[in-house]
Amino acid sequence: MTHQVQTIRLTVAQATIRFLVNQYSERDGIEQRFITGAFGIFGHGNVAGIGQALLQNEIDPEPDGGEMPYYMPRNEQGQVNAAAAYAKASERMQAMMCTASIGPGSLNMVTGAALATTNRLPVLLFPSDQFATRTPDPVLQQVENPQTLDTSVNDAFRPVCTFFDRINRPEQLFPSLMQAMRTLTDPADTGAVALAMPQDVQAEAYDFPVEMFEKRVWHIRRSPADHASLERAAQMIRGAKRPLLIAGGGVIYSHASEELREFAKVTGIPVSDTQAGKGAINFDHPQSVGGVGSTGCDAANHLADKADLVIGVGTRYSDFTTASRTQFKNPDVSFLNINVKAFDAVKNSGEMVIADAREALSALTEKLANHHVEAEYAEEIATEKAAWDKVVDHLTNLGHAPLPSQVEVFGALNEMMGDNDVVINAAGSMPGDLQAMWRARTPVQYHVEYAFSTMGYEIPAALGVKMALPDSQVVSIVGDGTYQMLPMELATIAQEGVKVIFVLLQNYGFASIGALSESRGSQRFGTRYRAGGGTSHTEDGCKLDVDLAANARSWGIDVIEVHTIEEFKEAYHVAEKAERTTMIHIETDLYGPNPPSSSWWDVPVSQVSRIESTQKAYEEYLRDQEPQRQYTKPAK
Repeated sequence: MTHQVQTIRLTVAQATIRFLVNQYSERDGIEQRFITGAFGIFGHGNVAGIGQALLQNEIDPEPDGGEMPYYMPRNEQGQVNAAAAYAKASERMQAMMCTASIGPGSLNMVTGAALATTNRLPVLLFPSDQFATRTPDPVLQQVENPQTLDTSVNDAFRPVCTFFDRINRPEQLFPSLMQAMRTLTDPADTGAVALAMPQDVQAEAYDFPVEMFEKRVWHIRRSPADHASLERAAQMIRGAKRPLLIAGGGVIYSHASEELREFAKVTGIPVSDTQAGKGAINFDHPQSVGGVGSTGCDAANHLADKADLVIGVGTRYSDFTTASRTQFKNPDVSFLNINVKAFDAVKNSGEMVIADAREALSALTEKLANHHVEAEYAEEIATEKAAWDKVVDHLTNLGHAPLPSQVEVFGALNEMMGDNDVVINAAGSMPGDLQAMWRARTPVQYHVEYAFSTMGYEIPAALGVKMALPDSQVVSIVGDGTYQMLPMELATIAQEGVKVIFVLLQNYGFASIGALSESRGSQRFGTRYRAGGGTSHTEDGCKLDVDLAANARSWGIDVIEVHTIEEFKEAYHVAEKAERTTMIHIETDLYGPNPPSSSWWDVPVSQVSRIESTQKAYEEYLRDQEPQRQYTKPAK
């Protein structure tokens, strides 16, 4: 009997939009649209393809099965940053698509793709490509490769995406879209997905099977740990005298905060956090000891120095978490790693538990019901925690003059923001101060992109987060350096009528890299915004006559300029009640003070130099490098 397949004639672009409208995610019984909207900047390559398909959907969405809302950004990298922030705030249960024109437009999305993949965040990208027929080659903005005609600039997406494909024929669309969705909804393999679409193929019509567009639900798995892995893990924990747990982003994405709190309560094991994991446990939990590693706090780092067992849950162990492999100094330290991704679980020679964080923590809590750290260690944990709390209280209430320090601004924000409000940051010295000092009360409150640490992320990210969490007050902290990287999405925010709060810290330079440069003997070279051009890049010359507050107003938002912490608090309350986006502009001290450092980060210093400061820095570098080691000892 011949099976009659019902078909519908659509262009490849139209079929793509119809397919995506009907894709859903489900976890723990909660079902929702997965691709909820589209960012797009149009030019030749997509204006008459995906652009036309989105227009058709906007005019008449019913045949597609629903709307694919379109948002008009100003910068291709910015739109991907916004999409990544949206996915993070949605805890990876929802995502957005981005499209750009051929050549430079699509290539501008590569940095955003790397950001999403490094942070394990699902974003779906449609870079436009040259003609599949090759008849008009070379087209405008096409880079030709004399070795082969089978590549384009879009091949640059391959190393920064978790899945890449090029749709050269309509028949290839369905299997490619299925692999794209499989990747985007996979807790272990998610990241950026790029489907390059030649511009002629986008507009090509084909008879697609109707059943391709039926509602499809992608069930997000919760992988339980196998019995043997749990037994080995429980045995390692029982045998440890000084265990320390590191909570990574996987704890938050797994919705495992309640299980983590219970695990810590039952066992007494202290819980530190990474940038992605901050808020996984509330800061005032007795076992919460704060950020660990290069930008961590004294409490967590002092405990990490002596830990004999490090339990990494949902962390990829970046060099900031391990302090470039100098943080865990105990010669007998072992690692127990709970992760959905074996690639991360094997790091530092760890005993691997390949499982969902919530499932594994719940099972381990049950197995360790009669186990608790010894009283002496419990007392040490409490002492370290109390000592760091005093440091934070002191630094956030300095009354620093003549300019306030940025940590005082952070302290004021931390005090005023609600439990379900969101603070955003990504680059410079601020993530370090925030990880060390921010007192996160909930998993949603802290949103710092520090895997790729992309300057310019903060402004588009505010848009993405607010779209995902419309009932939260979204506060994005922006340095003057990062502001100048990507301010144009302020116009998108104004256009869309989105209400967020920006805090612009103006200190006329790169505070983080300036301090790093100085510590490595390079005298803050090229890190100050000062007049003088090529005359000197190491002097504090006249400040540039650049008015960032006026620039921000020109994008269509309100700006309040303040000078003191009290004025800042008053301005925040005004911004909080406002219906429009508001930016609070405050000048802070370029030179700190910042939280005390109890850790290290490996940035090599020139081995030979005619500059005395570099020579001295190299001597210090050799001393600081001495504790560094690969963690090669098998777990026992």
